[in-house]
Amino acid sequence: MSEERRKHSRLKVRVPVELRTEGSEAPVRTETADLSLGGLYVEMMFTIDIGTALDITLRLGDSTLVAVGRVVTCDRTVGNGIQFRRMLPEDREELGRFLQAAEAKQKTDAPSGLAGQ
Repeated sequence: MSEERRKHSRLKVRVPVELRTEGSEAPVRTETADLSLGGLYVEMMFTIDIGTALDITLRLGDSTLVAVGRVVTCDRTVGNGIQFRRMLPEDREELGRFLQAAEAKQKTDAPSGLAGQ
């Protein structure tokens, strides 16, 4: 069993996200497969190479959060793991509130006996 290296727990939640590589004219628009205070995972057929720096825009309801990130995992033709490198403190707080609310909702929506799994 592999050791968990993440500092923040991931939450399976779909959030619209735009990823823009340096020098790119058009962003890649997709959704998160999971999200945490430390980063996100996106499923996409045309993946991005590990180490690529990205400008990230997340849409959380009426809020738009921006961050700078870096691709840290690449599962070819499946998706990318992206670590947040920089984010404004107020955006990080907003993300934390969103994740807490989403986690609470998932726990209340889970069938009896499955909450927390």
